[in-house]
Amino acid sequence: MPVTDPIADMLAVLRNGVMAHKDDVLVKRSKINESILEILKREGFISNCKTVDDKKQGILKVYLKYGKNNETALTGLKKISKPGLRIYVKSKEIKDVYGGIGIALISTPQGIMTDKEAKKENLGGEIICEVW
Repeated sequence: MPVTDPIADMLAVLRNGVMAHKDDVLVKRSKINESILEILKREGFISNCKTVDDKKQGILKVYLKYGKNNETALTGLKKISKPGLRIYVKSKEIKDVYGGIGIALISTPQGIMTDKEAKKENLGGEIICEVW
């Protein structure tokens, strides 16, 4: 059965990796997955992300991040917009995730950005997911 939502698949792999306390996980490479992982790295939810050549589309090796007492930096991932039900917001309608502790990833005309960046740039778009 083909994967119809590669973002949801990547989020499930990340969630399962964190729950199993893995050091790293592998996800399929795509431009949107790379953009999302770059933001997660910049915001401190993952340590790093590297491309692994597999003679096809490629694989991304994601290094998960843990604290001193083995607590995870990535406590929750929630897919908001789904293939069957897209969720769009205007910049004024963007709400904070967990009182500002988490971030929402929004696909805007200028690319994927966090909720705070989209508000600052006065851009709306499709809410991809929430991370906290």
